[in-house]
Amino acid sequence: EVQESSRVQTRRRQARRCRPAVVAMPVLLLLLPIALRPTAPGNRAGFVQMVQPTTRPGDGGAARPPAVAAPAGFVAPKPKPLSMTRPKEQLPSLITGGLALAVRLATGVFTLGWTPWLLTGDDAAAVGVESGTYGFRLGPVAFRDTSPLLAEAVRPEEPLVLYEYEGSPFCRKVREAALLLDLPLALRPCPGARAGFASELQERTGRMTVPFLVDPNTGTEMFESDDIVEYMLSTYGPPRAAYDPKALWPLRGGFQVATATLATLLRGLAGSQRQPNARPDNEAMQPLQLWGYEPSPFVRPVREKLCALCLPHTLVPTARGSANRDALVRKTGVQFQVPYLVDPNTGVELFESPEIVEYLEAVYTVPSR
Repeated sequence: EVQESSRVQTRRRQARRCRPAVVAMPVLLLLLPIALRPTAPGNRAGFVQMVQPTTRPGDGGAARPPAVAAPAGFVAPKPKPLSMTRPKEQLPSLITGGLALAVRLATGVFTLGWTPWLLTGDDAAAVGVESGTYGFRLGPVAFRDTSPLLAEAVRPEEPLVLYEYEGSPFCRKVREAALLLDLPLALRPCPGARAGFASELQERTGRMTVPFLVDPNTGTEMFESDDIVEYMLSTYGPPRAAYDPKALWPLRGGFQVATATLATLLRGLAGSQRQPNARPDNEAMQPLQLWGYEPSPFVRPVREKLCALCLPHTLVPTARGSANRDALVRKTGVQFQVPYLVDPNTGVELFESPEIVEYLEAVYTVPSR
């Protein structure tokens, strides 16, 4: 009996020693593909140079961002407002993008307090590229839309930082709320909540849960999409009495989750996984700047590509009624059109959705062997 008791105690001690290894095994299996991921090759195509950063992105700018350049001979396309540059190529994406837009009841297309104006006389004459004022002129009249409600609202000095990914219905809720409030977002893509900036998020919070908001203007950090939306409304929205709360109902409850999920499925889960040939140092790039509003079927493919490539980017909102429409006309000197991409890593600025996607694919992926 003593020998049997001794054997039992020995087996228990062995089990306790083995338990950490058993618990760690699933973690090791998850990390194995990352550990075995091949490093990017050198400058094969003549326009990609790999420079590994010495510190993590966001560490006070101490790290030198990787060096990239536009493809040899690259020329930015001329903007063609209200037209498709590649109809056969774009049509399927425009159809599914339009369906996703309809399913979400065009949430995010209009700012809170959107107000259309029909202008005449001197007011109509003041609309146009020459004056840097967004609008459409037709003979003696002009159409323009703004949001007087948001004109008096508090505006953040710095963009709010959001850890998110394209396919998440909860992240979509926050992004749509930001469009309603005309708030710029510094986006940190975390495809599937496991790739991209997910490791940075885990180091910061101990969790890989999105969305996660960081407001550098107030020092506020928080999880939970409903809490984030409520925070943005109370901090950067107009007074509650100034608008009908029913305007926000597409952001609430089961309807939002169901329709946002359906919209993601209609788009084939685009942006929900890291693209296999994305450069491994994309997260260390300087943030790109995308002018647009994601419900647009023209803007959405660009947003999806930026997320799939795990590129940090700032979304400058240009929903109907946004003050940024005037700013874009002044910046570019052409009639308002989105998407518009500004890439500080290469110095390139360009319009046209398919050309932007093609450009991102050329610069921010590893060339095939």
